Amino acid sequence: MGLAFGLASSLVWGTADFLGGVFTRRLTLASVTVGSQIAGLLALLVAAAFIGGLEGRPAAIGLAAGACGAVGLSAFYRALATGTISIVSPVSACGALVPVGLALATGERPGMLALAGSAVGLAGAVLASVHEIRGDHPAARRSIGLAVLAALGIGGFLWFLGRAADGGHTLSALLGARLGSITLLGLGVLVTRSSIAIPLSEIPAVALIGLLDTGANGLFAIAIQHGYITVVSVLGSEYPVATVLLAHVFLRERITPPQLVGVALALAGVGMVSAA
Repeated sequence: MGLAFGLASSLVWGTADFLGGVFTRRLTLASVTVGSQIAGLLALLVAAAFIGGLEGRPAAIGLAAGACGAVGLSAFYRALATGTISIVSPVSACGALVPVGLALATGERPGMLALAGSAVGLAGAVLASVHEIRGDHPAARRSIGLAVLAALGIGGFLWFLGRAADGGHTLSALLGARLGSITLLGLGVLVTRSSIAIPLSEIPAVALIGLLDTGANGLFAIAIQHGYITVVSVLGSEYPVATVLLAHVFLRERITPPQLVGVALALAGVGMVSAA
């Protein structure tokens, strides 16, 4: 079950990131990030009103996850908006190394086949998101810092969300994470005086990004409750594969030979993990 939910989270995250990259080029970064996060928060508040049972400790850990996620998401979308997907996507996919390293350091010991499959799958996700860079590309060089920041933020988000949701406290963890991200993003808007205005015609699309992101968070939180974080984090980080395929289908972006190899490796890694 952990395998299925982990893969599902990567597909939904990949779709959300594809839409986020597209609409960040039309609107401001602040409007897309804040608007989508508010939509996700509203959905969680509705769920909490019907389900209830919120607990303080998971929500508090979720706040840390949300803060990390806000940093990672902002850096990720900013790099996508500059057109340097070739740098930020593969590096941000390596954010899975953060929870994997922390989990191994704290005693988690999955089987060797699962670890090998996770390594192959992560390598595939990195290759799948590599685009060609021809000639001098200063914008790509400027994106290196953003890409590393995105990876650290995403990795921290995965780790804290997994810890918050441990024990079945999924809704508390998600609500805390969303409150944490909105708080930090709101402070960023105040400091930078960024516009968060969204044209009425674009509100449904921005809201959809937030709902997809929240749904992916929930799928990942459930996956963590049924599998090793070292494995589930890598499965959830396969999202670049979905983003690249969507860009190929809807934006007519060419898939390069390294990307095809990456997709094959990602599928092979998933197969190894499922056989473990």
